[in-house]
Amino acid sequence: MLGAADLLATNPSGLSAEAAALIAQLRQRLQDQEQQLAERDALLQRKDREIALREAKIEKITFELARLKRWKFGAKSEAMNAEQRRLFEETLAEDEAGLREQLERLRREAAAAAAAASGMTTKAPSRRPRRNPFPEHLRRVEHRHEPEHTDCQEPGCGRPMTRIGEEISERLDIVPAEFFVHRHIYGKWACRCCQVLRQAPSVAQVIEGGIAASGLVAHTLISRFVDHMPYYRQETVNARSGVHTPRSTLASIAGQAGAALEPLHDALRRFILSCAVLHADETPVALLDPGAGKTRRAYVWAYARSWHDAVPGVIYEFCAGRGAQYPLAFLERHGERWSGTLLTDRYSAYETVVDPRLYPDRRGAACVAHARRNFEELTQGGTSVVGLEAVRRFARIYGIEAELKDLSDDERRAHRQRLAKPLWQELQHWLQLERRLVADGGPTARAIDYALVHWAALTRHLDDGAVAIDNNHLERQIKPWAMGRRAWMFVGSELAGQRAAIVMSLVQSARMNGHDPWAYLRDVLQRLPTQPNSRIEDLLPHRWQPLADTVNG
Repeated sequence: MLGAADLLATNPSGLSAEAAALIAQLRQRLQDQEQQLAERDALLQRKDREIALREAKIEKITFELARLKRWKFGAKSEAMNAEQRRLFEETLAEDEAGLREQLERLRREAAAAAAAASGMTTKAPSRRPRRNPFPEHLRRVEHRHEPEHTDCQEPGCGRPMTRIGEEISERLDIVPAEFFVHRHIYGKWACRCCQVLRQAPSVAQVIEGGIAASGLVAHTLISRFVDHMPYYRQETVNARSGVHTPRSTLASIAGQAGAALEPLHDALRRFILSCAVLHADETPVALLDPGAGKTRRAYVWAYARSWHDAVPGVIYEFCAGRGAQYPLAFLERHGERWSGTLLTDRYSAYETVVDPRLYPDRRGAACVAHARRNFEELTQGGTSVVGLEAVRRFARIYGIEAELKDLSDDERRAHRQRLAKPLWQELQHWLQLERRLVADGGPTARAIDYALVHWAALTRHLDDGAVAIDNNHLERQIKPWAMGRRAWMFVGSELAGQRAAIVMSLVQSARMNGHDPWAYLRDVLQRLPTQPNSRIEDLLPHRWQPLADTVNG
């Protein structure tokens, strides 16, 4: 039997027109079949990879749930004080809810994929048991849902259907200073002739089967991760409105919402890394060790698009340590490696990240504010002539930089070369002369050495207008974590830290783009259940456009 290669090699000369046309058709058909086979093989390979990745995630989440169970019943709670025990219990509730939400989502995806492969439809999950009714004094906002057509669509019928009743579901929501209840009334329509029942589909919710609408979920997240209010305090505040929201319920809401926001956090990471100039920094947080009843040090790593980039954004990552492996992993996740200029302080871990021998497509830039602070510390006593002169010279450089903020990158680079570069050259020459007159080991020598050793990185911005002069932009974005440390003192678990990083990344980026955090989160949580994965980027803060200004459930 001839294959495509044999037919392609066949010389049609000497054949009749009909035979040549037939051979051409056979060639095209074989090529199409081979292309379809190749596409099918690629699809099967991709499906196999997706299944393997899903199974690995399920295994990881199952392991995390088992570990939480061991912690819950085996932690040395007697070694904790009351504050630690309360946070530990709340964190466990958060973590368990978040993990179970991820596990259910993965199982639903696996079931849907299996059903799609077999051509079967999946059965909708059964409704959960009824809960106690909400207080009658709460305002009700009714949303009526009726089928698009109320005429029987059965073949040969077309008669008007009769409304035989309705199904009501209620969800608790909140606007600032007011709780109210969304009452969803689903009309039931039946054709008595054909014995057909029709009803509008239920509205998708970010937390299926729960009591919380998107506004209450957003309010709980904002109170927890922006206002740094523990759940027991939120429970007390809500009780003043006559609404009972146990701390375990609030923790479960936050855990499930954090899991639901993970895909958006991944999309935000891709957006941040699409910028060729990044700010990076890290800050310590205390992490509770439930087995020992004490805390240990963990870190939040922060990455932001350049201060001069037209579209701002910041993302946080909670990590157990401060080693170079954490930023390396963040910048190289899923086989995609970031390249560009990284603006940091001179912490040694970043030297590995931008090592030209390993990453020739990366460059390091140093924060000028760090170098200037070393000299500012010398002036606090009022007697350091070197410190005072260095601060004066830095002030002249910063004065020029302030005038270039609104220029384009090319214009900023040209002005830096013309106006600032001569000042930097004078500063370098002066520091070199002063260093010869200063004894080794003193604070003045250390300040000068820091500047001279890192001179190439400190002046990187002169050759690239997209690079900021310092890292103050990102330091301002890390302040919410510093404020949180004073309020909650420590993080209850690594999962809790990761969940906080997810929510705070989205909220802080929303702030940077001029959005109200609660309005942004409420709208995103409302739309997330029905948002296609291919359009998840539309919900990122820099692209978000709110829907019509109505409060929906």
